[in-house]
Amino acid sequence: MTATLTPAPPVLDLPRPPSRRRETIAAIVAGAVILVSAATLDAGWARLLDLPRASWEYAVLMFQNPDWSKLWRALFEMWRSISMAWLGALLCVVLSVPLGMFAAHGVGPAWLRHGLRAVFAVIRAVPEVIIALILLTVTGLTPFTGALALGIAGIGTQGKWVYETIESLHDGAAEAVRASGGGRIAVARWALWPAALPSLMSFALYRFEINIRTSAVLGLVGAGGIGSMLSNYTNYREWSTVGMLLIVVVIATMLIDAASGALRRRIMEGARARGVDRIR
Repeated sequence: MTATLTPAPPVLDLPRPPSRRRETIAAIVAGAVILVSAATLDAGWARLLDLPRASWEYAVLMFQNPDWSKLWRALFEMWRSISMAWLGALLCVVLSVPLGMFAAHGVGPAWLRHGLRAVFAVIRAVPEVIIALILLTVTGLTPFTGALALGIAGIGTQGKWVYETIESLHDGAAEAVRASGGGRIAVARWALWPAALPSLMSFALYRFEINIRTSAVLGLVGAGGIGSMLSNYTNYREWSTVGMLLIVVVIATMLIDAASGALRRRIMEGARARGVDRIR
């Protein structure tokens, strides 16, 4: 009777598990930065416990009995803020759309593309309030200063949205224009612009929504509008008037957001055929 030898199982050369050393080090560094920032920040953390009570106290002062005697002036100042936001959005779109298109890959040359992107990054790094403070020395305490600040500050973000939208488009139409002998300008005009127009219009309306909120902040530094009125009455501790102003700001902002959102949905989705909803 002969014994049969069982072959030894093959030794599998399994790959080593991926190293997560970089992620671990990055998480430790981020946690250390947060802890050091919280420890060195000169803030009264104990006063946070009193925040709910103080918030309720000021809410009662502002909204228990709002002073509606200055409603018409508040509506006028709100209209100035809306005008400021609209002019700033127009200035931003007019400048950022062509610049953003030249910053897109395949449209502008490399030196111009990188230069424009650097300019957009620098503008995004400067808050609207700082731009308004710089412009105040030239244009004075007027709503036009706020409109200029909103327009200049929005170019950085709007330009980034434009070139990212252009670069996300399909290359079929652009290749067809190039195959027919078209240059960069022809590609941008006949292939990229029609395809990107709905998204760019939606971004322009969104920029207007952002400017509505920011215009109230710019009023705090003297740029005019409802923000200046809020700042003045807050300094004088007239909380009933401040409450009325906040109600006006909230209602106006919500109405504009609803109208702008409906327009943006109409632009992106297109008009529905009549009778479709009835059939459904």
